[in-house]
Amino acid sequence: MAPRSVHPLPPGSTIGIMGGGQLGRMTALAAARLGYRCHIFTPEADSPGIQVAAAATVAGYEDRAALKSFAEAVDVVTFEFENVPADSAEFLAQHALVRPGPQCLAIAQDRLLEKEFINKTAPTTPYRRVTSAEDLALAADEIGRPAVLKTSRMGYDGKGQVLIAPDCDYAAAWTEMGAEIGILEAFVDLDCEISVITARSPHGGWATYPAVENRHVNHILDTTMAPARLPDGLADQAVAIAHDLAEALDLVGLLAVEMFVTRDQRILVNEMAPRPHNSGHWTMDACATSQFEQLVRAVCGLPLGSVDCHHDAVMKNLIGDAVHGWPDLLADPGARLHLYGKSEARPGRKMGHVNRLYPKGKLPNG
Repeated sequence: MAPRSVHPLPPGSTIGIMGGGQLGRMTALAAARLGYRCHIFTPEADSPGIQVAAAATVAGYEDRAALKSFAEAVDVVTFEFENVPADSAEFLAQHALVRPGPQCLAIAQDRLLEKEFINKTAPTTPYRRVTSAEDLALAADEIGRPAVLKTSRMGYDGKGQVLIAPDCDYAAAWTEMGAEIGILEAFVDLDCEISVITARSPHGGWATYPAVENRHVNHILDTTMAPARLPDGLADQAVAIAHDLAEALDLVGLLAVEMFVTRDQRILVNEMAPRPHNSGHWTMDACATSQFEQLVRAVCGLPLGSVDCHHDAVMKNLIGDAVHGWPDLLADPGARLHLYGKSEARPGRKMGHVNRLYPKGKLPNG
């Protein structure tokens, strides 16, 4: 039986992190500042997280022997991305304290389950489950075109997504999507895209960062502006939605909720991730407590940190070759540079980010 601690884990405890990417790296750095050790589990030997962690297990996510040894070496397990196999998360929960729980991952990694879950709490865009090109054509007739076809599992940063235009070749679109089960989502008459990150403790306490505006290029987050310039009522509604979804999940840790704001000023939830999120990187320099420290506090059962923001901020991702501008960024006194330790800059690969701070209420236009 896995341990079920309600007591804070003291400094010196070891946090197991499933995943070795940049989110794991920044979580490990935040944990070290509070006196915790981190043990990374990842299939990749030179991952960003391993470079800064106290220990690492390099193995496949379905390697039960490696998972058991990992669980026995740590005091709590958390996740830096949600696509760890649900069976592996369930297995870990038999041997260790796992936060957030496996049910959170199972919902977040399946777009159909996720949409069904969200719709019990908040609205989403209309959608249909599709399993063939014929299904796709019928679904498009029902919800209209243009629409977006997405794989039901494992898609991120625009991967596994196909635009369904009025003159679509459905067979070609189905093949391009490349999965046995998909979800067709109606297009949104979009004003802007926002997200909210909320933290929830084992004791039910919670803390939520303000809504931020996200701008994408080629389906990859390019820029986050914090806070989002929304009417107070909409901003409060976005925060309430994130809080309600975290409560419904019985989540311990962080939940990032991505939302659409329509031109008629409605909020529709797009998707959610039970982990730190790219759109929360601005908190590292503009808030009393970063999203990464907040995750550490939550999974260790510590008091949650203040989400007070001492500055407004703009976060800019460094994608692919953009990272080669690091000398100029280091020479810029207004730039706060964060690099991820990745050896190769490839198109579409997130290599780092830069935060710029502004007095509250003085975010630049554009």
